[in-house]
Amino acid sequence: MFNLTYEFKLKPTKAQIQHFDDWLEQNRRVYNFALAERKDWYKSRSCQINACSLRCEYIIPAESKRPTYVNQAKALTAYRKTSPSLQKVQSQVLQQTLMRLEKAFVSMWEQAHGFPRFKKPGTMRSFVFPQLGIDPIKNGLIKLPKTGWVKFRHSRPIPSDAKVKQARIVKRASGWYVMLTLQWDIDVPQVMPHGEAIGIDVGIKHFAAASNGRLFPNPRPFKNLEGKLKLLQVRVSRKRPGSSNRKKAQHKVSRLHERIKDTRKQYHWEIAHNLCDLAGMVFAEDLNLKALAKGMLAKHCLDAGWGQFLQILEQCCFKRGVYFQKVDSKKTSQICPNCLTETGKKTLTERTHHCHHCGYSTDRDVAAAQVVAIRGLAAVGHTVKMLSEGKFVGIPVT
Repeated sequence: MFNLTYEFKLKPTKAQIQHFDDWLEQNRRVYNFALAERKDWYKSRSCQINACSLRCEYIIPAESKRPTYVNQAKALTAYRKTSPSLQKVQSQVLQQTLMRLEKAFVSMWEQAHGFPRFKKPGTMRSFVFPQLGIDPIKNGLIKLPKTGWVKFRHSRPIPSDAKVKQARIVKRASGWYVMLTLQWDIDVPQVMPHGEAIGIDVGIKHFAAASNGRLFPNPRPFKNLEGKLKLLQVRVSRKRPGSSNRKKAQHKVSRLHERIKDTRKQYHWEIAHNLCDLAGMVFAEDLNLKALAKGMLAKHCLDAGWGQFLQILEQCCFKRGVYFQKVDSKKTSQICPNCLTETGKKTLTERTHHCHHCGYSTDRDVAAAQVVAIRGLAAVGHTVKMLSEGKFVGIPVT
């Protein structure tokens, strides 16, 4: 099985927009109620039995089970029969909201994420239809349960042999979108190492440096629009809370944030396609992005969006038939790519690599990218055949 997500922009009517907004609000209330139930259960057991706490009292019976997705879904089914507002929402949509909360707690336990927080009005921006009917898409229309046919911009064809498994309705500042999860009953072969290899090193001065010497500039989308964003946020703070003018000002801030996000993502796709045009193997550093986002240059690192770029690059390589792999990022800027000797640490102001052992000199980021390419070839069992202008051709070790 092979899954892929297609995104289309919806063109709903005013009645359908009101319908979607009401569903988002009902899902938000269900999410907050389920989260409060879980939080109360944990608080009631945060105090030791032989101690007394003024902040956390044992107010829930000891035999009460821990709230989980299963028992909360059963309670939701029983309460939905007595609630006219919840009966307007499809039952599976509400169940997916509870599943979303369950995944948030699993991420907290397994991936050290923070404790799930309550959703304020307007912060719930999506809900999921886990199942659609037969032939839900016809002539630029999509049929959603309990909603009917909704127009959407059919910007790309949907393969006839693909099945639409689920649909996620997303509300953004620029409008409503639908994300369709398509499933193919096919086996996609894995891409094998082949052709010329290229390594990349991401940075701040240059967004990315390739081992062949090519440097990609850093667009800095957030920094370029930061002044305008501050101005719009000041205008929001001067509006009376709850007024329509404040909502309009907040909408302008959201539109600017979306513009920054779209500019960054479009640039990432352009670089990914350019790199796929250059080689048959692409190697990148396996960076600790969480640590970089907390360092001295956190603002610039988050503005560059290296995590999103590496994900897009991996997707683009898979689509284009290019082999992609991450390699160890330790000391890539301290090793000479020509003689593989360690040259020592460099300060941020040193932008040129010069090896005192062999005399090799090049741009600092390009040298790091060449080290990444050499490590990548070693990881796939290849030896370097040629090192000329940063071009590598790997020979499998027999």
